Amino acid sequence: MTHYPGPPAASVPPATPAEEPVLYRPEEVKETLRMVEAEHLDIRTVTMGICLLGCPGKDPDVVADYVYRRVVDCAGRLRSAASEVEEMYGIPIVNKRVSVTPMSLVLEGAPPESYLAAAHALERAALEIGIDYIAGYSALVHKGATPGDAQLMRSIPDVLASTTRVCCSVNLATTKAGINMEAVALMGRVMVEASRKTQHGAGCARLVVFANAPEDNPFIAGAMHGVGEPGVVLNVGVSGPGVVLAAIERQKRLETHMDYTTLSETIKRMAFKITRAGELIGREVVARLGPPVQFGVLDLSLAPTPAQGDSVADILVAMGLEKAGTHGTTAALYLLTEAVKKGGIMASSSVGGLSGAFIPVSEDAGMVEATRLGALTLDKLEAMTAICSVGLDMVAVPGDTPYETIAAMIADELAIGVINNKTTACRIIPVPGKKALETVDLGGLLGELIVMDVKPFDSGPFIRLGGRIPAPLTALRN
Repeated sequence: MTHYPGPPAASVPPATPAEEPVLYRPEEVKETLRMVEAEHLDIRTVTMGICLLGCPGKDPDVVADYVYRRVVDCAGRLRSAASEVEEMYGIPIVNKRVSVTPMSLVLEGAPPESYLAAAHALERAALEIGIDYIAGYSALVHKGATPGDAQLMRSIPDVLASTTRVCCSVNLATTKAGINMEAVALMGRVMVEASRKTQHGAGCARLVVFANAPEDNPFIAGAMHGVGEPGVVLNVGVSGPGVVLAAIERQKRLETHMDYTTLSETIKRMAFKITRAGELIGREVVARLGPPVQFGVLDLSLAPTPAQGDSVADILVAMGLEKAGTHGTTAALYLLTEAVKKGGIMASSSVGGLSGAFIPVSEDAGMVEATRLGALTLDKLEAMTAICSVGLDMVAVPGDTPYETIAAMIADELAIGVINNKTTACRIIPVPGKKALETVDLGGLLGELIVMDVKPFDSGPFIRLGGRIPAPLTALRN
């Protein structure tokens, strides 16, 4: 097969002197080992971003060959390099992933057959290099959709049904552009169709829609390699809900009464330590990979897993709430998210991505329990997403939910992001054949879905108005 070197390298300024190495005191090393062994500290993901803008043609065979070769050439050593660093430092790197340039940009003007060919090439490349997921089957349609954008969005159900590792995302809104409601309605249909084509609707776990999508997000399913990024870059997703929980519990044992300032300082100190560990690991992986890979960003998001003790909901309980979702949850989440960001910023100049707290319902054992008890509802989740990193994440709804209702849920989330100039997102899973409060276990990191009730009232006439909701006044910043 032909070897494609990718797009020509852009001119770069002269290299600056190398940064001084980060030095660790012996007590920091001991504390890091404790966090790994007892408190679920891990590097949630190292995600290599790869530019695909050098594709030499639009024919399905040419596209497939270029995409496959470019990913394998750039990321072929990602897994082995990460494993070497894991063994060296004893800190687990849970996921090794790849993100690529939004495929709608690569494929604009290509025949419909090239879209599925590209997705299958991404799947084959992911399997070949042994990574967990590959993301970037994406489109940016916040102000309007080109024919290629529309073709990509319509192809998503078939892509999700015919792959296991390809992740899809669509940016539907920005603070500068407003909300593309025609694309919102289309993505409501796409989610319903994708759920019907995959077992238990699980394909929708690999599909997310955004407002203000970041270009350097390392987390699935919304990772993409933005057009402003270098040719090949490594972004790191640091995670430590268990570590933060343990720090709060220790502080509570030391102080009979812990006020909000002490609580915030406790979280900030731990976020600082987590970030230092994450940057060390990321830069070590980049050093092993060598040029042209550059170090990108550290995403500080607290990303839970179904494992006991690795829950954002449990942190909220440790802060004094009986259950996540009760009154006070949004305020507690605000305190947590801001403390994590402040601690991380003090530790590194490379903080980026989403960097906050994730609340994926099915992936957090405490959130699952709160939903089962009725403490956590869709309305409360929506309020919480005004604070946290994402939005309605891994939320299951009845399989017979109309596409207009799903589109309206998406529009509500996007509105929160647009008006607050922040990222919000939706990963909604209509579960075929399931009603409210029924469950389905997707296994692994995806966890247990509890189907949440949706309002029975019609949103259809509003969703079908067409056009775009204009940008808010806050967009006029110049």
